Amino acid sequence: MHFVYSLLTQFIQGILPIGSLMGGKIESFAKGRKNSFVLLEKALHSNPKTFWFHAASLGEYEQGVPVIEAVKKKHPNHKIVLTFFSPSGYKVQKNNTLADVTSYLPLDTPKNAQRFLTIVRPEKAFFIKYEFWPNYLKELKKQNIPTYLIAGIFRKQQWFFRPSGSWMRKTLSCFTHFFVQNNASKELLQNIGLKNITISGDTRYDRVGAPKEPLSFMELFVGSRKCIVAGSTWPEDEAVLLEAIHQTPNNWCWLIAPHEMHEEKISRLMAQLPEGSQRFTQTEVSKQSNCPVLVLDTVGLLNRCYTYGSIAYVGGGMGTSGLHNILEPAAEGIPIIIGKNYAKFPEAIDLIANGGLHSIASSSDCSKLIQQLISDDALRNQKGKLNRNKVTQNQGATQKTINVLNQIP
Repeated sequence: MHFVYSLLTQFIQGILPIGSLMGGKIESFAKGRKNSFVLLEKALHSNPKTFWFHAASLGEYEQGVPVIEAVKKKHPNHKIVLTFFSPSGYKVQKNNTLADVTSYLPLDTPKNAQRFLTIVRPEKAFFIKYEFWPNYLKELKKQNIPTYLIAGIFRKQQWFFRPSGSWMRKTLSCFTHFFVQNNASKELLQNIGLKNITISGDTRYDRVGAPKEPLSFMELFVGSRKCIVAGSTWPEDEAVLLEAIHQTPNNWCWLIAPHEMHEEKISRLMAQLPEGSQRFTQTEVSKQSNCPVLVLDTVGLLNRCYTYGSIAYVGGGMGTSGLHNILEPAAEGIPIIIGKNYAKFPEAIDLIANGGLHSIASSSDCSKLIQQLISDDALRNQKGKLNRNKVTQNQGATQKTINVLNQIP
């Protein structure tokens, strides 16, 4: 199966130039990888000491930031090489100051893996949460480069734990050490014979607790009102929010941050919002202060917007795209609402059990809950406090990870 997988990835690489003609994410995916090796060779031509961190997208990057910062602090003379698989992660963080060089990860072919490691020559490699690229991992093991999984999460439905997944289980054996979020993940790995495992927790709890720079436009927009921040929404989420939005009293406002910046989808959303609603990129800040809904049609600002919220709705859970980051608003001490599909996200299960997070399945559910939270200050504050306390209680995963890394030869 590994041979078939490698053939398939080589075939995909062969037709990748066609993707540059298709527009959207596929175009970004194709064009972004075109010059990856050139970028890496230019940045690393002096053969510095390096550590390699890989994240699938923006969410995984945020999860890895506390560990990258800790490693960089201990090894200030090493260069940090950061790679992304997804265009959405790369585009937002390509100019980050944490890494010395940021690049797309070339496709997982045997030749690419060999060439990449020849250029980067990492002393150690770190994969964040659940990125498993067989050829890269095989080559890392072949070259005896210590390789770690950071904040890993495993479920019994994954291929590794199926009878047909033996070749992928070999891929997992390439890791030097696993840092996992919970005991369930540890037990799954132990059941297939892996022993180099530490339950470290979720490093995102450390990340969301960091201080944030203020946003002047949010201060002007919210003013003396209270704000509901709907973050990383998809059309399925927006459909259940519309009724509640139109019922919102004048002393409240909404900030909606769609997950995707497709012009057609944003225009469709704007047409359904109350009169006077504005788009962030198309309206002067001075004219945003009295609008009922502000649509944040840009990326990179959402995590700082939750600071100005009194209630949060986090998207992804009404459809199948996957629930987005609920820990950012939880750290701000506000109650959170999500959609019905959250079973794969242990942090959501924990926050629901704790009482500060609620799942809704319909527009009527959403409207009823939001009206209750708007009208009851004590209830809203209580649920927000439960969320903030849960975040505080779960911090420390970064230090646990670093402590174990320091003990590994």
